[in-house]
Amino acid sequence: MTIDISLLKQVCEIAGAPGFEKRIRDLVIDLVRPLVDEIRTDNLGNVIAIKKGKRNPDGKRVMVAAHMDEIGFIVTHIDDQGFVRFHTLGGFDPKTLTAQRVIVHGKKDLVGVMGTKPIHVMSQEERNKLPKTTDFFIDLGMSKEELEKYVSVGDPITRERELVEMGSCVNCKSIDNRVAVYILIEALKKIQNPAYDVYATFTVQEEVGIRGANVAAHGINPDFGIALDTTIAFDVPGAQPHEKVTELGKGTAIKIMDAMTICDYRMVEFMKQTAKKEKITWQPEILTAGGTDTAGVQRMGKQGAIAGAISIPTRHLHQVIEMAHKQDIADSIELLVSCLEQIDTYNWSH
Repeated sequence: MTIDISLLKQVCEIAGAPGFEKRIRDLVIDLVRPLVDEIRTDNLGNVIAIKKGKRNPDGKRVMVAAHMDEIGFIVTHIDDQGFVRFHTLGGFDPKTLTAQRVIVHGKKDLVGVMGTKPIHVMSQEERNKLPKTTDFFIDLGMSKEELEKYVSVGDPITRERELVEMGSCVNCKSIDNRVAVYILIEALKKIQNPAYDVYATFTVQEEVGIRGANVAAHGINPDFGIALDTTIAFDVPGAQPHEKVTELGKGTAIKIMDAMTICDYRMVEFMKQTAKKEKITWQPEILTAGGTDTAGVQRMGKQGAIAGAISIPTRHLHQVIEMAHKQDIADSIELLVSCLEQIDTYNWSH
């Protein structure tokens, strides 16, 4: 399977900080509407696209969740010189902010740069200290008077970086989790014979506490759940074998657990059997820190869901240089489609 790079690029590069997902939501709706039987947006901003099952007399529901939001920032203050202070929306390693461009989404989009104290005037103690997010400010090259024509406290900020191909990989900001948004869109194009009703759910505010998935799962009340998200590929120099979690190019990852979810053993086994049957390359994922929409999908329905996750191995997570392997992306699409078409063939009893 080849990857539609132009679509992936479009999905990754568009802005959508947590709580400010309108641009990516509008794009998703336009792309998905022709592919499904019904589409709606809930009060929180989740997009729920329904594709009816072909063999579903009992009305069973499979919720597939991919979050639309990306880590970002929000304007908290504009000082007398026109420099912007901000608060993070999602998890950042502060050292990754150095020398980055950002986009402030006010009355119009304005490009700014992350600034901090120059090393030339730092004390030795300051040079040896790890940076904090509060050490940074955003410089937009404008006076306060000029800037305030366009920017206000509360405006969202996203990172500026385009998608490029690097060898067998793609590299961009917001691969987490736009690659999963792309995978779910492609799956909706390819699925011909879904067994049960598929609730393709493009969620909001995952990066600040899986808020969208919690609300969506409560409303959908799924029987089964599959989350789609990136996971750590720490397959780089200095990594010990037990630290890698996953590796690029070794296939899609089937989640066994993360810090918020122990996946249902039946869903894990079903995914493994399906991958083997369809000759899809896969690898196991155990992530001892962090969580995904899997937790909300599993727990927030009225009786809980038989839930698991398909994870996309990704290097350099929560940086502007996130990297995923094209074949792993293709394998993830194939596994998702196969699971949705064969989910009624498995014995789901305890």
